[in-house]
Amino acid sequence: MNNSQHVLGTESIGKLLLKYSVPAIIGMMVNALYNVVDRMFIGNIPGVGPLAITGLGVTMPIMTIILAFGMLIGVGSATNISIRLGQKRKEEAESIIGNAISLSVIIGILITVIGILFSNSILKAFGASDATLVYAKAYISIILFGSVFNILGMMFNNIIRGDGNPKLSAIIMTVGCATNIVLDALFIFGFNMGIQGAAFATVISQAVTALWGISYYLRGKSNLKFRKSSLKLNKNIIKAICAIGSAPFAMQIAASMIQVLNNQALSTYGGDLSIGAMATISSIAMIFLMPSFGLVQGMQPIVGFNYGAKNYDRAKKTFIISVLASTSFFVVGALVIQIAPQVLVGMFNKDAELMNITINGLRKYTLALPMIGISIVGTNYIQSTGRAKMAMVLSLLRQVIILIPMILILPKFLGLDGVWFAQPTADAISSILTAIVIFKEFRSYEKTEDKLEEINAI
Repeated sequence: MNNSQHVLGTESIGKLLLKYSVPAIIGMMVNALYNVVDRMFIGNIPGVGPLAITGLGVTMPIMTIILAFGMLIGVGSATNISIRLGQKRKEEAESIIGNAISLSVIIGILITVIGILFSNSILKAFGASDATLVYAKAYISIILFGSVFNILGMMFNNIIRGDGNPKLSAIIMTVGCATNIVLDALFIFGFNMGIQGAAFATVISQAVTALWGISYYLRGKSNLKFRKSSLKLNKNIIKAICAIGSAPFAMQIAASMIQVLNNQALSTYGGDLSIGAMATISSIAMIFLMPSFGLVQGMQPIVGFNYGAKNYDRAKKTFIISVLASTSFFVVGALVIQIAPQVLVGMFNKDAELMNITINGLRKYTLALPMIGISIVGTNYIQSTGRAKMAMVLSLLRQVIILIPMILILPKFLGLDGVWFAQPTADAISSILTAIVIFKEFRSYEKTEDKLEEINAI
């Protein structure tokens, strides 16, 4: 075991979280900016901005499905690597890398083929109208061709960090985002490519991150070594990746389902522009959610290693610090949204009607933001200990089990406001239930330690 893995069990938790989470937060913010920047540029295309950003909103469920597979492989691989390193099984950790690469390529190709063949039917089912279909198809057709790069990029972002090089992971993502921003401006406004320019910019920048990740392992500078023989899929490794990656995968698939239901409800109660409003609202929410998602990604190798080594006190301390930091992010975000929503919304579109709908929705949609730190951190903590089924249930609470009934019921009584209020209602209830699960988890550690003390006394 090299020093970068050994410190997970010995160094100060605060220092470890800074070391692993800050680069992860940067990486997640950068990843979010791929979509956020696209929406900013597209929303400001002269003459067609409102319809174009609505068309983009229709494609969100497809983008989320691609993200789901990236997280399935990336989080599943990285967490398995961390747990095996904690158990001093380095060769098994190394064998995961090649399998993750092969799985990413295979799934990426399948998504491209299925998406292109059935794009019209899928987009109409996801809420596209005759007015917005042309924009949605122009964008997503190009994005689908880059699915392999998209998934590979997310996968490498996770495993390079789990490999003990979080700084490089953040650098790769930052360069990819900077490439996307520059190319967005060049293609959309310089070459007048419109919404297609945004899609080309995204795919090219994702290719940069994927190829950089591959080169890191091919050049042999990584802590864990890549072997060509590990590219051959191993049934047990795939099962292990999917078992742990299934929780974030389920969360993202559920998010895609919610986006479809939201689009249908928004279209019914608010028309095309409300779908465009939701595209902006989700972008703004993403900006404030990403620090917490980055924090828990940095938390995962620390919790996974210490849980695997039975250092339960260090695992608990990591959780507590992560919850406090995450909640701080969300409190600040909630204050900014409630005090100055027009500043945030104005970055995406200047159309007066669309701005009014968006500001009203944003304030209501994010009401429970200060509470959800416990839900996000708690779910990822349980996932990091290898309890995939419980983590999946917790993730589905917020995204499916509670949210779907809220989307279906509240609009019948509150109209468009019911769509906005559905998410904070689900956030509040799921946070309370997650807190109960975490409390019971920690109590189980105390019982285990008491039994060990009794055995040692004998």
